[in-house]
Amino acid sequence: MKAFVLEYGELKLKSMPEPKPQSNEIVVKLKTAGLNRRDLYIPNRRGSDKEALILGSDGAGIVKSVGAAVTRFKEGDEVIINPSLNWHENSDAPPKGFDILGMPDHGTFAEKIVINEEQAEKKPDYLTWEEAGVLALAALTGYRALVTKGDIKAGETVFIPGASGGVNTYIIQFAKSLGARVIVTSRSAEKLKQAEEIGADLAIGTQSDWKEELKNEQIDLVIDSVGAATFNRSLDVLKQGGRIVIYGATAGDQADLNLRTFFYGQYKLFGSTMGSREELQQLLAHMEKHEIRPVMDKTFALDDAQQAFDHLEENSQFGKIALLTE
Repeated sequence: MKAFVLEYGELKLKSMPEPKPQSNEIVVKLKTAGLNRRDLYIPNRRGSDKEALILGSDGAGIVKSVGAAVTRFKEGDEVIINPSLNWHENSDAPPKGFDILGMPDHGTFAEKIVINEEQAEKKPDYLTWEEAGVLALAALTGYRALVTKGDIKAGETVFIPGASGGVNTYIIQFAKSLGARVIVTSRSAEKLKQAEEIGADLAIGTQSDWKEELKNEQIDLVIDSVGAATFNRSLDVLKQGGRIVIYGATAGDQADLNLRTFFYGQYKLFGSTMGSREELQQLLAHMEKHEIRPVMDKTFALDDAQQAFDHLEENSQFGKIALLTE
């Protein structure tokens, strides 16, 4: 079968062996897969001395075959892939053994994938294949950050530095569906407009004076994935006693923190990453109830996977990037 792999440090298309299911496994003929920033970082993390690994964490497709002990699915079922491995029930932090699909296990940038039946969920009927294929990783990350860790409530205001990433486009929609007010930032006027179109109540420039722009706002919750470049600026606009959730650090891992300012403000700081199968099932039910759709940026053929990677690395997208895998 055709797959997009990382082999001895090189990204390329390659023919890989057809997957076969073990007792509790299913083989899914993938229709679409979704790119995530994680895919950009794996080549540096994995090194250049290892055999071919199929990249990709997100995907959706049709069950092609099932192992002898499979009970949840049958041939022909339409499913989405859960990229959160070995994390079943919601917990304060991932359990020992937690990992993400696409390294070290083979991922979704291929015509087929074999996974444990527990790593699939029914595809929501209202979603297109492209939408279903980009859903799980970003939506699950956003849901846990906003709902489980951020504990957002109707009537509260959430501030999100950065409006265009796949996770944040989900967070905007989730927050609005839960009755919250949403404020976002971006360097791009076009992305600010797009954020408002999907529900943001206020969109301001990243380079603006946030304290001045938001002086009449009460920020209950900040969800930040930028990191060092925005951490202290976010604290400056968060109300005393407010909550800040960090789920990424695209602009630097190390941030200086004035501890006196922090404890006088009585802020609450949470880390978050991915989420459990239980949370994925909750968010799928929530999305179906409110008919929330992934925000789509662009779709590429599997043969053009390198172009899709280049597009993601340019950081010009708004929403999710999909690969057609058949």
